[in-house]
Amino acid sequence: MQRIHFTAADIAKTRLRTTAGPLIETAFAYGLLGRGVTPAYARWRKQVATRLPAWPRLRSGGLGVGGDPEVLLRLIEQSGTEDRAAQDAPQQDALAAQLSAYREAAGLSEVWQAAIAPYWDHIEAYLEVECEARGRVVMAGGVGSLLATLHPRITWRSQILEIPGGPDEDIYLDRRGLALTPSVFLNHRPAQLTGGRSEGGELVLAFAAPPDAQRAASLWDAPDDDAQSLGALVGQTRAAALRVLRATCTTSQLAHRLGISAAGASQHTTVLRQTGLITTRRIRNTVLHTVTPLGLALLDGLPMRSAPDRPSPGATVPEAWRHTLDGIPRPVVQHAS
Repeated sequence: MQRIHFTAADIAKTRLRTTAGPLIETAFAYGLLGRGVTPAYARWRKQVATRLPAWPRLRSGGLGVGGDPEVLLRLIEQSGTEDRAAQDAPQQDALAAQLSAYREAAGLSEVWQAAIAPYWDHIEAYLEVECEARGRVVMAGGVGSLLATLHPRITWRSQILEIPGGPDEDIYLDRRGLALTPSVFLNHRPAQLTGGRSEGGELVLAFAAPPDAQRAASLWDAPDDDAQSLGALVGQTRAAALRVLRATCTTSQLAHRLGISAAGASQHTTVLRQTGLITTRRIRNTVLHTVTPLGLALLDGLPMRSAPDRPSPGATVPEAWRHTLDGIPRPVVQHAS
């Protein structure tokens, strides 16, 4: 059982977030594909099976990723540190670890394309509604009420959040607070702690928020598989940005919705603006982005899915890792101030 210890400062800094990001949901979805599912997921699984006749098998040298997505998440969080690991560790050991991580990335990218990307708009809308409902709990009873009602199996007492099913450990937030986010595909335990555990790193607690039968009916509306892919045309992350920008927003808001850095969001908006898919206007110190009629025409005519790109034969292992996961919008590692 995990025990997360809160101080008054931690409670004050605890906040809700719509989603932990596509990459985290993809890892949870992979774990769900390897287990029995409830009726709410039966339609989704049937559709995914038509796109993945042979589900990708991720291997981690016996680490048991299929049984516990936490191991896979740990590899993902290390994906930005291959170069440093290669310098600090013996070369052969570092190369073996990087090759294992690349195999994980290749399979995970297939799961994103087939199981998550076609439904991402519906998933985001569902999670927004879930967050709004939790926000009303905070308004009525405070953060304590929110923590006490996260999940039937999670217990909140004496400023300690007890989560069954995970490793037996005590976690002290050290005045960082906690970001709480609902998850559609987290199914193997009531909640999963992700994010940086190093000093100053942001901790995110994804909690299970499975759809009921009524909401699942619209969540898994089948995408149009015969249409050309918008993701193949402009790239998956830019396609996701274009869909977000149906509602005008700033660069930082776009970055938050996609789970990428502000610099990354700025680069994507530059490309979309240069190709005439969005317009950008400045109002005092605020930059606002909006989809153009051309962008709307692409969105209305094309769904967002594509086959994963393959790295070039001469790419180094760290480069291949990043290339393979490039189609999945990445989470931003934030640091508490």
